Amino acid sequence: MIIDGNFDHYRGEILEAISAGKVFIYPTDTIYGIGCDATNEAAVSRIRKIKKRDTKPFSVIAPGKEWIRKNCVIPEDFSLEILPGPYTLICKLINKQAVDNGVNPGINSLGVRIPKHWFGSLVEEAGVPFVTTSVNISGLAHMERMSDLSESFIAQVDIIIYEGEIHGKPSEKIFLTDDNRAEK
Repeated sequence: MIIDGNFDHYRGEILEAISAGKVFIYPTDTIYGIGCDATNEAAVSRIRKIKKRDTKPFSVIAPGKEWIRKNCVIPEDFSLEILPGPYTLICKLINKQAVDNGVNPGINSLGVRIPKHWFGSLVEEAGVPFVTTSVNISGLAHMERMSDLSESFIAQVDIIIYEGEIHGKPSEKIFLTDDNRAEK
């Protein structure tokens, strides 16, 4: 299904699809993402297959700052007030059940973000972390418009939420290390 406009009309349907483990292409404040409920093992595995990405970790859109505080180590001298915004915080994950193991296989850190975009508020409403990774085959250019996607790529996702061309760049990564200093 391609949703191209009148996004509020589809809000309930999108929330149901998140709960059902559907795979999405969706807009953010930076670039288009591909994602799913990050707690759903089968959906996370589908994204790995679609992107042809073996073990490199995915980031997630957090359903809120409280979820980040509950599941990740945030240094005392770091403020989450930069969120929502075009940032991905790389944090130590303290609750390994917060996301499926396929999101960050074999590592104890997790990239988390909250986009400054209506899709971020939809994830908050769904109440689950949502995989967020660029729409592309690993190593190739990310999607800016629908014509960037092959028919075979489109056929592998369940829902595409399209807002027109987005000429952004991926979010800026901020590494929050164990010694409580932010690194860019």
